[in-house]
Amino acid sequence: QVRLVESGGGSVQVGGSLRLSCVASGYDYRSVCMAWFRQAPRKAREAVAALYTGGDFTYYHDSVKGRFTISQDNAKNTLYLEMNDLRPEDTAMYYCAADPDRRGTAWCSEVAHNGGFGYWGQGTQVTVSS
Repeated sequence: QVRLVESGGGSVQVGGSLRLSCVASGYDYRSVCMAWFRQAPRKAREAVAALYTGGDFTYYHDSVKGRFTISQDNAKNTLYLEMNDLRPEDTAMYYCAADPDRRGTAWCSEVAHNGGFGYWGQGTQVTVSS
C-alpha cells in the first residue's frame, strides 16, 4: 500500500524558511517521479517542484526558482522541499505526490505539468505572514 506522509509545515514570517518532508512507503523508491504541489484557498492546485528519484530531471515553478530546493534521501525514502525567503503568496496547503506506476524522465516531465500523479499525501499547511 502506497503511503506518503508530509510534515514540516507551519507559520513563519516573510523571509523565513521551512523544510517540508515526505516519507514514502509501499513501493520501490528508486526511479520514481515525485513532486510537491500546493493549493491556496480559491486557487487551482499548482506544481511547485518535481524530481525523478533516478536522477536527470528536476522542475520548479517560476515563482519559486532560486528560493525553493527539492531533494531526496534515497536511504530514508524521503522527499524534501527546502523553502527560503518565504512570501505571503506561498501560503497554501502543500502536498507530496508520487507516481511509482510509470517510469522515466519524459513521463515525469509530463506528469509534473499535468498533475496526473497516482498517489498523494494528506498535506501540510504553510502560512506566511507579513
